[in-house]
Amino acid sequence: MFAGATLSYWIGFHLLVAILLVVDLAVLHRGQYSLRLRTAWAWTIFLATLACGFAIFLSKTQSHRHGLEFFSGYLIEGSLSVDNLFVFLLMFRTMRLNAEEQHRVLLWGVLGAIVMRALFIAVGVSLLNRFAWIEYVFGAFLLYAAFRLLREKPAEASKPGILAWLQRCCLRGLKDDRPGGTRLGMPAFLFVVLAVEVTDLIFALDSIPAVLAISRDPFIVYTSNIFAILGLRSLYYVLAGLLDKLRFLHYGLAVILTFVALKMLLSRWIDVPVTVSLLVILVTLAVFAAASKLLPESKQP
Repeated sequence: MFAGATLSYWIGFHLLVAILLVVDLAVLHRGQYSLRLRTAWAWTIFLATLACGFAIFLSKTQSHRHGLEFFSGYLIEGSLSVDNLFVFLLMFRTMRLNAEEQHRVLLWGVLGAIVMRALFIAVGVSLLNRFAWIEYVFGAFLLYAAFRLLREKPAEASKPGILAWLQRCCLRGLKDDRPGGTRLGMPAFLFVVLAVEVTDLIFALDSIPAVLAISRDPFIVYTSNIFAILGLRSLYYVLAGLLDKLRFLHYGLAVILTFVALKMLLSRWIDVPVTVSLLVILVTLAVFAAASKLLPESKQP
């Protein structure tokens, strides 16, 4: 056993990730820099189905609890990734990136996110195993993140000073490097990638403690995060036309973050079964997605 699973599990999972990345880059994006909406929907659904299959695989080979923990973590990470992608959409629109530039930035962003999540998970699990009081720090941080989402829209609440500064630098670089609509220069491109990585780092501070509230198994936390990240590029093209339609989603995310924060803070006194956690996550996402679709949007005077 190594970090929650045998070495063969770790090798097999990373082989699967490598195959999916090759298909994404070499097949789906062959000769084009943006996915057609139908292709993006198909690949997003395929990855979600594969994640469900992986949860069933864990249930059969490890335990039913492991499968439920993986699926719960995948749902949390995936739903928080939607919030992340909305920020990317707004950032790319502000910077007026074309399809090729968005493709390149998303590629490096996803690869960097995989490495960064692995480091964050290793540190988070080590801290929780060594210092019991870290639970309360993570729980308090999740409550703050939930309050931030309730107070403001995620695209506004998730822009701390360093991200705003990076965006200003990107815009300045765009003006300097592409007069008359020329190709994005390397300095500006690096700034844009850095802004994307900083954005993902900020969201990882919310999402990884949330998944750690569901499971302390490094393999479960890591694989659920990576499965969610693998779908980011195709999900980005799906969400490009839904920017304003899921307007209540951030309230649902605030409810989920509050729930997992309380689960972590009260774990010494209340043991919440993983089935209950999964049910709360599914019902919350369904309710707020339906509310975004069914409730009429208030008209500004």
